[in-house]
Amino acid sequence: MRTQPGRRRNAPALSYDQLLERIRYDGAYPTRERAEQVTRTVLAALGSQLAGDTRAELAAQLPVEAARALHSEAPAAQPLTGWGFVQDLAARTGVTPAVARWNTGAVLSTVACLADPDLLGRILDELPSGYALLFGRAELVQAA
Repeated sequence: MRTQPGRRRNAPALSYDQLLERIRYDGAYPTRERAEQVTRTVLAALGSQLAGDTRAELAAQLPVEAARALHSEAPAAQPLTGWGFVQDLAARTGVTPAVARWNTGAVLSTVACLADPDLLGRILDELPSGYALLFGRAELVQAA
């Protein structure tokens, strides 16, 4: 779904506060501030991996504050696999890959619940291998 100029975007299923509370609960973060920090970091990194139209469509389905985070980084020059994404987040945030994987899963599984299923399918088709599990989905691979 594209937002046409002059048209209002549909309201997201959750407010930003509700989104953060859900991520806080799912990720077992001790504070709202920690959940917000993780959310902004993961969404910014995800946004850098998505093409313009796909990123805009996903942003339209998120609360405004989350959409801003998704658009906060320029597109990456080189796409990362799912594991590369986690490793990059770990290096940028100074946490272990296991913690970065946990943080990514907490945020992206919540995003997957908010996104239109067709859009989520297009996102997973666009991204290199390894992202489906980060979104809480099975990684379907065709046999050779």
